[in-house]
Amino acid sequence: MTEIKTKKTAWSSALAILFALLTLVFILLMATNKAFFEWAFLRHHNILSWYIRPLILLPLCYFAYKRSWLGISLTAFLGLTSMFWFPEPVVYNDKVIGFLQMEKEYLTSNWTASKIIISSFVPLTLYLLGLAFWKRSIKMGLGIIVLIAVMKTLWSVVEGGQAGTSVVIPAAIGLLICVAVIIFVARGKKKQA
Repeated sequence: MTEIKTKKTAWSSALAILFALLTLVFILLMATNKAFFEWAFLRHHNILSWYIRPLILLPLCYFAYKRSWLGISLTAFLGLTSMFWFPEPVVYNDKVIGFLQMEKEYLTSNWTASKIIISSFVPLTLYLLGLAFWKRSIKMGLGIIVLIAVMKTLWSVVEGGQAGTSVVIPAAIGLLICVAVIIFVARGKKKQA
């Protein structure tokens, strides 16, 4: 029985490392391959990806709560690649075009110290979210999810102006769904205890 558990743990660790490496490959491709970057952003114009991305916080919370490195690594990979899961839209929304153009320019222009600090809030808040659920702190996790949604929305409006308001509805709906699901699951766990 111990041998089977050891093999399962080894496979899980190997897959966690694989998805972490695939995540790094994705980031490198986005940073160095203009054709891939443009291809991904064309598909990111599909607003469905905007609604899916906040929901990927749910499996991150779940796998952090279960302390599964494989689940966390897989979720990180899926979260980043979700921008191109859907086909390029047939009809484009002007606000979406404007916002994504601003986002592309933001990502490809010079990286100043302030830009690096602001951008570091993304991995930092995701780390803190995972840590909160790893430590089984539902209230802290919920607070961080709210913080992530508010920060994303504020950054989008400040940087994107009127076009940035296109993020408000997907972020709000994603936030409401995430909070509702987490509260529902947490209450169910309390009833079982």
